[in-house]
Amino acid sequence: MNKKVLGLVPLAIFILLSVFLYQGLFGNPREIQTGRLGHNMPAFSLPDLMDEKKTWTDKELQGEVYLLNVWGTWCPTCLAELGYLTELKEKGVKIVGLYYDQAYDPDFGDKFDVVALREEVNNMLSRAGNPYAFNILDLNRSLALDLGVSGAPETFLVNKEGKILVHHTGDMNTRVWRAKFAPAIQELTP
Repeated sequence: MNKKVLGLVPLAIFILLSVFLYQGLFGNPREIQTGRLGHNMPAFSLPDLMDEKKTWTDKELQGEVYLLNVWGTWCPTCLAELGYLTELKEKGVKIVGLYYDQAYDPDFGDKFDVVALREEVNNMLSRAGNPYAFNILDLNRSLALDLGVSGAPETFLVNKEGKILVHHTGDMNTRVWRAKFAPAIQELTP
């Protein structure tokens, strides 16, 4: 191979890296979209956070429009958005919580205390408002991973057929609701 061509390889790598870093530097992390947008909710079968006898599946949620809100008591932004989510609930928006425990990892021998978690959740929701119809416990983060969740809070709008229409990373507030969710819900209303 020609020495001149080999000499251009580092320059090409530098240009590619510069373009990649430039996009990351000026990109909006709140605009990161899940790969599931426009697709159906992934199949799941997970327990209710407050009632271990109850198991929720994706099939049970079909037939209703709802928000799936990924959250945890360890997340300060989740605490901040509970008041606004509670307002939405009072306006008739169904909100399902998807709870995952960030600190728990069975691969490292962690023990999970569901009783302590329930108490912690009840305390937080009684102080800040409880917007949830119910909470699904995603202890191993299987549904969160299938949804492409990168942190909390994240919120998904799911239609009656189980299709994900809107995804938002970050707190839910009036501005986000009006810009992203309300127009999509309005389109669903006959």
